Amino acid sequence: MSDARTGPAAPAALPARRPSRADALLRSRGGAARVTFFELFFDLVFVFAVTQLSHRLLEHLTARGAAETLLLLLAVWWAWMYTCWTTNWFDPDHPAVRLVLVGVMVAGLFMAAMLPGAFGSGGVWFAAAYVAIQVGRTVFVVAATWAHELGRNFQRVLFWQAVSAVLWIGGALVDAADVRAGLWVLAVVLEYLAPWHGYTTPLLGRSSTADWTIDGGHMAERCQLFVIIALGESVLVTGATLGAHTPGAGVAAGFVSAFAGAVALWWIYFDHTAEKAAERIAGSPDPGRLGRSAYTFIHIVMVAGIIVGAVADEMVMAHPGGHMTAGFAAVAAGGPALFVFGHALFKRAVFGEFTRARLTALVALAGLAAISPALNPLTLHICTTAVVAALALWDVRAYRLYRRDLGVLGVPGTRPVAFGETAETGAFTEAGEPAETGEAPAGR
Repeated sequence: MSDARTGPAAPAALPARRPSRADALLRSRGGAARVTFFELFFDLVFVFAVTQLSHRLLEHLTARGAAETLLLLLAVWWAWMYTCWTTNWFDPDHPAVRLVLVGVMVAGLFMAAMLPGAFGSGGVWFAAAYVAIQVGRTVFVVAATWAHELGRNFQRVLFWQAVSAVLWIGGALVDAADVRAGLWVLAVVLEYLAPWHGYTTPLLGRSSTADWTIDGGHMAERCQLFVIIALGESVLVTGATLGAHTPGAGVAAGFVSAFAGAVALWWIYFDHTAEKAAERIAGSPDPGRLGRSAYTFIHIVMVAGIIVGAVADEMVMAHPGGHMTAGFAAVAAGGPALFVFGHALFKRAVFGEFTRARLTALVALAGLAAISPALNPLTLHICTTAVVAALALWDVRAYRLYRRDLGVLGVPGTRPVAFGETAETGAFTEAGEPAETGEAPAGR
């Protein structure tokens, strides 16, 4: 037999594995891992990083500026995500692990402070801080797990991080902006592709997702908290911008629209989907696969949408009746669209299907972007908020229909089915009806 959280069990005829020095640092897998207070404290660094990225996009609202901000966001997310995976295995309350996390926080705060000048004079400092986080943390876990079954996984990770580190530092040392951007793009591509090919490394082979014996519930909760971080930054921007302007009718309307949009995004993600997805990954026979796809890669799309939307919130409150620009139209419609698209991908990865409501919302947002020249900023912002609010209300309606159908059709003695899933496949649907996932029902 094998266990999804602890990996293959030792055959009964073999002696028990001798404890290694890594065992003292690892989390106990006796029950669901909880997010510790120190992990929450650690996340404060990334609240600052998200704020820096939002402000940078606002100040460089061009195609190149957006591309550069996206590249920096991918680096920030990767630094946070790899630490999330590390604390999924290692106990953050162990003094040695905690000291490593403190070091990552120092480097992370320095990295976040350098974000505005990363493509200028601060490039070397930004790259050095990022490499210190990625390589330094991984060197620690490689040393700690050298004789442990997790050791080979971390050795492969270190190889690819060392390769990308050369590109990060090399790009930072080049003054030409285009060359720097090209080397950094290559570094990000190598880092993001590595998990998909199992960190294939000379002499060490490759890892499979079955080797990544993570605690799925912990991974889900950590990513949920990062979504909260991004939404919190959006709320802070809304409040700070209101305080900086006289609250006339236009500013007040922009404030209400911005706050209502943040509430709608929270509702879409947290009302039902987040909890059911956490249950799905926690009970998955291969939590590493869902951790990689649904959380490591897809959540960054939703986070990007929140950051982009926060830029629109600040702009609409500053100039609610101003001239419509292509930049504002892009962030006002693009932010919600990125979030909705990311959420649709998330549901697809976890539950096995897309929902018509999300596709309809994306079409509506695209239509608003197309007619934006005929609107002023406040009108466009209110319309995009109305789209995401309608999607949130649709989810509430779907849940009520599901509860109603369950009360009529529920059969005593059967397993209760979570909202939006079927007993056979667990796939989400619009109103609880069976989803066409193409997968055979369990047990057949």
